[in-house]
Amino acid sequence: MCGRFVSTTTPVDLVGLLGEMRWDPAEALAPSWNVAPTHPVPAVLERLDRETGEVVRQLRPLRWGLVPSWSKDPAGGARMINARAETVHEKPAFRKAFAARRCVIPADGYFEWRPVEAAAGRKAFKQPYYLSTGSVLLMAGLYEFWRDRSVPDDDPAAWLTTTTIITTDATDRAGRIHDRMPLTIAPADLDAWLDPDRSDTADLHHLLHTPVGGELTVRAVSTAVNSVRSNGPELLDRVDDPLGLADPVGQRAG
Repeated sequence: MCGRFVSTTTPVDLVGLLGEMRWDPAEALAPSWNVAPTHPVPAVLERLDRETGEVVRQLRPLRWGLVPSWSKDPAGGARMINARAETVHEKPAFRKAFAARRCVIPADGYFEWRPVEAAAGRKAFKQPYYLSTGSVLLMAGLYEFWRDRSVPDDDPAAWLTTTTIITTDATDRAGRIHDRMPLTIAPADLDAWLDPDRSDTADLHHLLHTPVGGELTVRAVSTAVNSVRSNGPELLDRVDDPLGLADPVGQRAG
């Protein structure tokens, strides 16, 4: 599962990494060190420009938690923050988006939790960990459009665009913390992944990768991140690890 992540990369930095793209400065998102479900997230996707007839790469804010187009209301989106890579091509909520509406969600890293049993003078709690590679993760995602039939056609609020992150079995350092991890798209595969005309399931699955082969740095961080109201770079500060799962101090920066 990927249920919280960090997103601080600016649009200008993303252009340097991913090439030219369009974005509306008025829609640019502030850096966040605690992105949670239903929050707006930056997503890179490609859509047909109806005026020019060209497919254009865009950076757009999407709501995290996919709402299928056939949903009666958007309430269930908060439960669809992740799509399993093993079944994403066949699940009714995701299969059409997997075939035609794919994106990447840039992230610095993400959080996972492990339970810590009660001990003398200490209650049981969940210890958060921050996992990263030290570079931008292009998390593989899907997006979907949902139409609110109660709103007039000419109202911008008539359409809701949402997204989900594709996950797989966790490996290496990530597997010590949680059994699932987000999949990523290598920069060299970005054109193919975003191309809305590519729909071959096997071909698309081959573009999905574990982050740097699963080589993620693991750091124990403060339980302050548990609250969605907490935000700021201090959430990434290292703390003592009660379970001994974190990487030693000085290991590859994350």
